[in-house]
Amino acid sequence: RDPRGSRCPARLTEPPFSARYKPPATETNPALEDPTPDYMNLLGMVFSMCGLMLKLKWCAWIAVYCSFISFANSRSSEDTKQMMSSFMLSISAVVMSYLQNPQPMSPPW
Repeated sequence: RDPRGSRCPARLTEPPFSARYKPPATETNPALEDPTPDYMNLLGMVFSMCGLMLKLKWCAWIAVYCSFISFANSRSSEDTKQMMSSFMLSISAVVMSYLQNPQPMSPPW
């Protein structure tokens, strides 16, 4: 018998406990924070405004794409109001560009 009372010799190789992984705090090291969601959020807003003001459908679709990337890469602790407003702005850019001109999107070149 092993000291823990088990008859199985494989239990001797197990560690007595396992430590749960804790990611390093981003407050102590701001270099660990990922800026991708912020950049995609900003790009989404810029492309949304271009889609709305210039009536460019491809800009509106790129804005939706950037909003999805921003949402997918964001942390759950971040404020979702700005992200949702960017997403709604990009959706409204697509809707408004197709309401003004319901023709299929033409290539930008």
